Amino acid sequence: MPVVEHVIKEVSKFFADDLKKWPPEIDEFDDSTGSTVRALLAESPKRPDTRVYVEAFRIARFDIAREFEAHAEYFRNMRWHDVGLTDADKPMLLFLSRYLTEQVYALAEATEGRINRHRMLDVLDTTERFFFPGVLS
Repeated sequence: MPVVEHVIKEVSKFFADDLKKWPPEIDEFDDSTGSTVRALLAESPKRPDTRVYVEAFRIARFDIAREFEAHAEYFRNMRWHDVGLTDADKPMLLFLSRYLTEQVYALAEATEGRINRHRMLDVLDTTERFFFPGVLS
């Protein structure tokens, strides 16, 4: 197994394990969104519905793949309703998708670009498989 494949597998296991904890551990908050995220986690101490995680992975994929039109269409047409989520789920959906995206971008930065955009998508896919073992193919 090439080194990059091994890194993707191991990091994905770590990310999935981190996501399984609720709430996920956040090392630092930026000034502009920190108070909003803290309030969200305080207001919603219960683990989100599984559908929120599935949709968060979808949105993170749009972001990393730079599928701007798909991202805009998703929010413009409130596609989270298609899977039975409500507007009340939107803040958590945004938080989790941002959390996933930032984790993957941090990995790319830490590897000085050795994990490129294509590999970043592999990390998301592999993380999702570890997070939902036996559910996704």
